[in-house]
Amino acid sequence: MPVTVVRFNLVEPDATPASLSSRYQAALEMAAYADDRGMTTVQTEEHHGAANNWLPSPFTFAGAVFGTTRRIAVTVSAIIGPLHDPLRLAEDIAVLDLLSAGRLVTVAGIGYRPEEYALFDVEWKRRGKLQDELLETVLKAWSGEEFEYRGRTVRVTPRPFSDPHPLLLVGGSSKAAARRAARLGLPFFPSAHLPELEAYYKELLVEYGTEGWTMMPPAVTPLLHLAEDPDRVWAEHGEHFLHEARTYASWQSSDIRSAVKSAATTVDELRAEGVYRIVTPDECLAQGLDNYVLHPLSGGMPVDEGWRSMHLFCENVLPRLKDL
Repeated sequence: MPVTVVRFNLVEPDATPASLSSRYQAALEMAAYADDRGMTTVQTEEHHGAANNWLPSPFTFAGAVFGTTRRIAVTVSAIIGPLHDPLRLAEDIAVLDLLSAGRLVTVAGIGYRPEEYALFDVEWKRRGKLQDELLETVLKAWSGEEFEYRGRTVRVTPRPFSDPHPLLLVGGSSKAAARRAARLGLPFFPSAHLPELEAYYKELLVEYGTEGWTMMPPAVTPLLHLAEDPDRVWAEHGEHFLHEARTYASWQSSDIRSAVKSAATTVDELRAEGVYRIVTPDECLAQGLDNYVLHPLSGGMPVDEGWRSMHLFCENVLPRLKDL
């Protein structure tokens, strides 16, 4: 059966505290509904200081999802590793791993927005070294044993549920990210479909004498929204998809490679491009994808419209995917 994902970044331009609270509550209700219907994963992510309220605290959100679900995994893809205190991150992930009985998946990247580093007074030029320290530290911390950290002896408790440790992948689109993953024996999550980088990572596993695997995004990773009348939704709500696409594009430089990347400047261009797809249930099945990523609240989408998409997917598509 294909992997089925419901993605939440909780974006809402011009939100009020009340409207954003309602959006967060709706996302939790959608996660519980997705869990009940048998979807595979909730995916969320981390960005800071965004004018449109992009989610900055993915682990807090993950904890809330775990509190309302029983089976579905939560993938945080990705955290901006150098912005986190290594010891505190080890504790937070361990607690979430215990709460969820091993349902948390964390992808650690280094980000691509210098302004996020400036917000936390973290030096952009040191991001590679900070990422190395972070990954090395959390792996030692999860052992439950004492170890040396910045010139002192420390011990982190509690130990996580998962053995040998919670699932942690190294994300990125650079050779440095692949080297980091291979050296530490961690799985590698390229940020786009990059077979040449996967091959490089496999070569390094042999060189370092470590073991690992790659979670490679497909060559095409559309973000899906379900509708009985796609023309209506494009006309009424296409601006929400375009807002998210334009925001994301504005953060990316020419050397950033991403599985989801749009160059559209109008709703019509976005529709023709195929990164965001509004499809009927039958059209959704006809996609023939290995990963179905549902994005019901994209770009500030009204909650009611998001629910229509969720219901159509879970009631009209998911049962048929299970028969594939």
